[in-house]
Amino acid sequence: MSEEIKAPEPAPPAGPATREQVMQALHTVRDPEVGFDVVDLGLIYGVDIHEDATNIKIKMTLTTPYCPYGQQMVESARMAVGALPGVKSVDIDLVWEPAWDPRTMASDAVKDTMGLW
Repeated sequence: MSEEIKAPEPAPPAGPATREQVMQALHTVRDPEVGFDVVDLGLIYGVDIHEDATNIKIKMTLTTPYCPYGQQMVESARMAVGALPGVKSVDIDLVWEPAWDPRTMASDAVKDTMGLW
C-alpha cells in the first residue's frame, strides 16, 4: 500500500504590512526587567506605515532613560517588525516626551499586576 504524497500548501501572499500586524509583532518584545511586552507597557507611542507598506516608523519610549535593556529592546522591536512579510526597513524613533507613566499608559493587566489602581 503506497502513501499519497501531497504538495505543500502555498504560502499566503505577502501583502502589505498592517498596523495590526506591526502591533502583534511588537507584543513579542518584552522588557526583561518587568516581564511585560512593550505594547502592554504602553511604550509604543506611534506606528507610521508608509504608503507602500514596506517602510515602518515606530515611535517608542522606555520605562526610564537609564534602562539597561533599552538597546536590546529597540533592536528586538526592529527585528520583530522587520520579519513581517514585505517589510524592507524599520525605523525606531526613541522618544522621552511624554514621559512614560504606567498609571495612564499601561494595559489593565499590567496595572493589575503592578498594583497601580
